[in-house]
Amino acid sequence: MTDRGAPRPSPPILFLPGAGGSPEFWRPVAEELRSCGEPVLLGWPGFGAVAADPSVRSLEDLHGWMCDRLPPGASHVVAQSMGGILAARLAIEQPERVASLVLVATSGGMNLSDLRAEDWRPAYLREHPDVPRWFADDRTDLTARLGRIRAPTLLLWSDADPVSPLSVGVLLAREIPGARLEVVSGESHAFAHERPLEVAELIRRFFEE
Repeated sequence: MTDRGAPRPSPPILFLPGAGGSPEFWRPVAEELRSCGEPVLLGWPGFGAVAADPSVRSLEDLHGWMCDRLPPGASHVVAQSMGGILAARLAIEQPERVASLVLVATSGGMNLSDLRAEDWRPAYLREHPDVPRWFADDRTDLTARLGRIRAPTLLLWSDADPVSPLSVGVLLAREIPGARLEVVSGESHAFAHERPLEVAELIRRFFEE
């Protein structure tokens, strides 16, 4: 006989990094949020210290690779930069897998050419010549589909990020139904790693609400 009064377990929290690819990007935040759900940290094959996977040759392949590694059922999904594109697509195409969505300093799959975003790709490729080049050529456009996201969504942005300026977060807040935008003052594109206590607290409050 089941105890109907027992609380349901919290969904796991899936953390997706950006083009740095390392699962360590999110670890400081994940440790702060462990009481909210079991953390699952993915790293991207071929990026950083994560071994390459010859089957991953495009963002489409990477999305499939990610989906094969999702925890069972629904997860809270927390994603930065490139990972935010994959997270947004997951929320659009497999809404039953996303309990809530936290997008951090990402394009969300939108074209940023009209939003004065700095093109970080040339410098990144010079500094990381061994990373797969397909990601720099990818031009995934989810703009017309963002309105299909139904998961509760938090957008975390810096007001001083040249790669994904605040204007991107403002536009995503308009495109994603019910999305809430929170702004961290005066930080870089990697602010989620640089200020984990503040970022974790914003995410914790979102989960609790």
